[in-house]
Amino acid sequence: MDQRFEGKVVVITGGGAGIGRRYAHRFAAEGAAVVVADTDTDAGERVVKELSGTGARAVAVEMDVTDEGGADRMAATAGQFGGVDILVNNAGVHLQHAQLPYTRAALPEWRRVIDVNVIGALVCSIACRAAMAERGGGAIVNHSSMAAYPGIGAYGISKLALNALTVSLAAEFASDGIRVNGIAPGLVDSEAAVEWMNDPARDGIEAALVGGQLIKRLGRMDDLADTALFLCSEQASFITGQTILVDGGFTKKPF
Repeated sequence: MDQRFEGKVVVITGGGAGIGRRYAHRFAAEGAAVVVADTDTDAGERVVKELSGTGARAVAVEMDVTDEGGADRMAATAGQFGGVDILVNNAGVHLQHAQLPYTRAALPEWRRVIDVNVIGALVCSIACRAAMAERGGGAIVNHSSMAAYPGIGAYGISKLALNALTVSLAAEFASDGIRVNGIAPGLVDSEAAVEWMNDPARDGIEAALVGGQLIKRLGRMDDLADTALFLCSEQASFITGQTILVDGGFTKKPF
């Protein structure tokens, strides 16, 4: 396997499970040292144990992305490997109940979604900027969604804001040699998505969503990981400020 990230240090928020865990394994497989940042200490440590078992260098850090002190601690933890080259802002939250009308969601829920999905990415990017600049630059990937549009409540609005933040950070961080891009997944086989689809109240939802795609299959977490690794590699050195849809063509079908 290519070792595109040999000598690089990647920080992954929400790295203890699901898509974040897959990112951790894929970056480690290509030579990166990995900082697994998660609110769930046990989950983070499990991923570190898995990675260490493959010979990779990895460390877990407990932190909430909305906490500036925690984000600073995350960046400092990466220092044991030499600094930060790559940040994947993967951590995110959903509202689990019906989201329309918007006023149905209590304000504390709105604040939590916006704080984690938008402010969290900003806080972590700020915390890692200096460390990345010291190493000559790097790459940030923000985890958005194909559901970044009005009409889907707080979650969709938070992802719209995140897409705008990606553009703004790309412009501001360019002087430090830091590229900032986003990934907007469609429906993939993550544990959380599978659990969501298996809810009896959503019977038939997978077939309906896949049927609306141009590529007629469920997305895979590795589809996202392939995109993230590309965006963080030298092959993407002329790409910044973009959010890449990885949704099987769901949002781009012509009719």
